[in-house]
Amino acid sequence: MGRIKTKLTKRVSLRLYRENPDSFSNDYSKNKSKVDSSLELYSKKLRNVIAGYLTRLKKAEKQKNL
Repeated sequence: MGRIKTKLTKRVSLRLYRENPDSFSNDYSKNKSKVDSSLELYSKKLRNVIAGYLTRLKKAEKQKNL
């Protein structure tokens, strides 16, 4: 069992993913820098959680397409 993501995390992540899905990748560190540049967040933890969730979404999409 994994950690449960909050509604805020999912809402922001899905909004970012729908706006520009091609700009995110399977690499967590790249996603972290993209989230940092596209959002004005004051919390490093929230930025990291959003980047991790985006990475997870991208990996799930890749598995679904195979």
